[in-house]
Amino acid sequence: MTPPYTLHTHTPHKHTHTHTPHTHTHPPPRLPFWQPLGLWPQPGQAAVLPPPTPNQFPSSFLHPTGLRFPSQLLYRSLAPLQGLQALAAAEDEDMAREPDSALRWAGLLVLSTLSTAVIATTNPGVMARITQKGLDYACQQGVAVLQKELEKIKIPEFSGSFKVKHLGKGHYRFYSMVIRGFQLPSSHIKLVPEKGLDLSISNANIKISGKWKARKKFIKTSGNFDLSVEGISISAGLQLGFDPSSGLPTATCSSCSNQINAVHVHISGSKLGWLIQLFHKKIESSIRKTMESKICQVVTSSVSSKLQSYLKTLRVTTKIDKVAGINYSLVAPPTITADNLDGQLKGEFFNVAHPSPPPFTPPVLAFPADHNRMVYLGLSDYFFNTAGFVYQQAGALHLTITDNMIPKGSKFRLTTTFFGVLIPQVAKMFPNMTMQLNIGAPSPPYLTVLPTGLVFTPILETQAFAVLPNSSLAPLFELQLSTNFSVEVGTTPDRLIGKLRLNRLLLELKHSDVGPFSVTELQAVMNYLLPTIVIPKVNERLLEGFPLPLPADIQLSNLVLQTHQNFLLFGADVHYG
Repeated sequence: MTPPYTLHTHTPHKHTHTHTPHTHTHPPPRLPFWQPLGLWPQPGQAAVLPPPTPNQFPSSFLHPTGLRFPSQLLYRSLAPLQGLQALAAAEDEDMAREPDSALRWAGLLVLSTLSTAVIATTNPGVMARITQKGLDYACQQGVAVLQKELEKIKIPEFSGSFKVKHLGKGHYRFYSMVIRGFQLPSSHIKLVPEKGLDLSISNANIKISGKWKARKKFIKTSGNFDLSVEGISISAGLQLGFDPSSGLPTATCSSCSNQINAVHVHISGSKLGWLIQLFHKKIESSIRKTMESKICQVVTSSVSSKLQSYLKTLRVTTKIDKVAGINYSLVAPPTITADNLDGQLKGEFFNVAHPSPPPFTPPVLAFPADHNRMVYLGLSDYFFNTAGFVYQQAGALHLTITDNMIPKGSKFRLTTTFFGVLIPQVAKMFPNMTMQLNIGAPSPPYLTVLPTGLVFTPILETQAFAVLPNSSLAPLFELQLSTNFSVEVGTTPDRLIGKLRLNRLLLELKHSDVGPFSVTELQAVMNYLLPTIVIPKVNERLLEGFPLPLPADIQLSNLVLQTHQNFLLFGADVHYG
């Protein structure tokens, strides 16, 4: 697996905020998680997302630094842990796993922003580039396939008559001809701007063996022969396009020609074989015409069948899970310049149940002129942000934390008794009860890609409930969590993987049903719960990865990663097989 790349962000100033809430002592009935957040529609009403809250971070909190490798602490709190610091340091971080909940949090890697209208665009969300180095490798692999197809050429038998002075007229027949080898030692592929690709093969040769018979009145003779076809040159034009209905690339052979420099026949097996040598030019001419017609037939059919079939293995649409899929379909024909072959891919996540375009558009991707790798893949922040939009709109970015998810040996407990030490009103109003925390994203999280690195500062909300004896929930308080994460990005041979590290966490009390209190008392609790319970579940899913737009049997190696304005640029060499 390619080592991940890590972004570190600057440390912000400590900031807490206390809010005096309205006291409410009547527990509501058990409802879906989003209703306490005000996102679940009442009967007869449509769900309405709240307007985005302006970011309250100081400028230093948002300033990214460059990508680098050094490891760092999993998290670092802005507020002191006070008396609970020793407890947090001693915790065993083993925990129970919930795959379904982790799945819901998958969107925390691929993030999104909301706009106000859907605007049609042809800008790609993902750009794929094949350099001349990559085309040369593809040419080697393609010519190897072509060689096998050329070796399958069936050479028809042919016969004729001969006449020798003083001996009269006779007949001959050549049959059972088999190609023993078709060597293509030199091949080259060239980019032809705005047209396609030119494939040229030179100095090819063929070895053919077969049998022959000759008859002159009552005299019959037979034997074997070997034939060599030398100095073969092949030139073919490839036209590239795409199928708008499927989004798949297409390839056709627009032209083909070949020439044969020489044909030589060697007869063996009979004393009368010298007769055949007398008219070898006729034999060589027949073989030349046959091979010249067959070679271009094989080249054309190989492009239409072998190459086109292989292009169809490109994963255009891939279902990731029950919520989302990825669309990698081409949005335009490939662009060909003197240096590169570029493919513009839609590059967006979609809701598998209700596909619809996101309410924002892809940016322009300005690729650098770099040709050190075979392929380059530009993943725009639009690509990542459509994922956050899809998962958040589907209500999948939430996690419910209960006391049984906390390690048994931990002194942190989700009970009113434990929280009563920090907030006495909780224990007084709801004595000896367990608690439940619902953590979610009230709006799609957003990733910003800059030349200096990645910025990921999602806003989360946490609602705390007391679990009453009848299993209904009584609301206690609601917190807003302003976060700052480091994002590690890497690849396996065919998948994009990621990992989050919590750097900073700021708390703000949005509402309280137990009276006013300082959120400073809860800072240590959230500093413990997010890295111990929440983030490992997110990373478990992110490390499973998301498929890259690769055709069958292609694996990436020698990866490099760069950040540019609005996109991540992956460069890699490829291996087929």
